[in-house]
Amino acid sequence: MFVKREQALEILEEAYNHNPGKWREHSKNVAYAAQTISEHVEFLNPEKAYSFGLLHDIGRIRGVKQMKHVIDGYEYLSDMGFDENARICLTHSFPIKVIASYSGNNDCTPDEVKFISEFLSNTDYDEYDKLIQLCDALALPEGICILEKRLVDVAIRNGVNEYTVDKWKAFLALKSYFDAKVGMDIYKLFS
Repeated sequence: MFVKREQALEILEEAYNHNPGKWREHSKNVAYAAQTISEHVEFLNPEKAYSFGLLHDIGRIRGVKQMKHVIDGYEYLSDMGFDENARICLTHSFPIKVIASYSGNNDCTPDEVKFISEFLSNTDYDEYDKLIQLCDALALPEGICILEKRLVDVAIRNGVNEYTVDKWKAFLALKSYFDAKVGMDIYKLFS
């Protein structure tokens, strides 16, 4: 089950009130991008895509965290019974299924790292996982941008690691994948 739009917006606002930051506007832009792209892809539900994009970073409700926000979001939405949204909280940061590829600090406990690793290993990414990974890499708080701009933004803020180039290649492959699904360069949807 996924969170419907109005409730998703309420959940986002509640989380923002607990932990204000640019992450709220980023999330709104991810939602916008996901809805826009999904409107051009057969079998994707734009409402579901919007909800997934809006709440992908909802773990931020529990404070300023790095990788821990993915498990916090998963737990938060799972506890509410929204398993589909919860899944996206875990998958959105990992276009390659390697924990060490996370762009930022790993502030999770060893048990949390094990859980995330096993979850990713046992999960076949569906179209929504891929879509939100892409849209997360297209959305700044100020709006939609080209992938390279967002990837450099993240690298400047969080640094790079041995997996950065592979992760960037994965994002570029996701863009090509959705370009083909949409039948044009997805950037044209936002110009």
